[in-house]
Amino acid sequence: MRPRVDWMTQADERIMEFLREKDIVASPSVIAANINYTGEYISRRCRKLADAGLLQRVDASNYRVTGLGERFLDGEIRADELELDNQ
Repeated sequence: MRPRVDWMTQADERIMEFLREKDIVASPSVIAANINYTGEYISRRCRKLADAGLLQRVDASNYRVTGLGERFLDGEIRADELELDNQ
């Protein structure tokens, strides 16, 4: 079971699930088109997930899920491991 993390949204899990399922590096606009959110919103969420170490920014506009992100999706980490200083 995945931990409940106060600052995370449902979209955050969908972003990570999409990237892991497709095993790709993708831009927020590509992710948004595939999970039915706006590109602007997904861009903000990707930055937040990258700040928490769940995504890695591979270049100016693309992200991939990290090992920590995969561990989160698998329910292998505690919520307190994902706390952000500036929620």
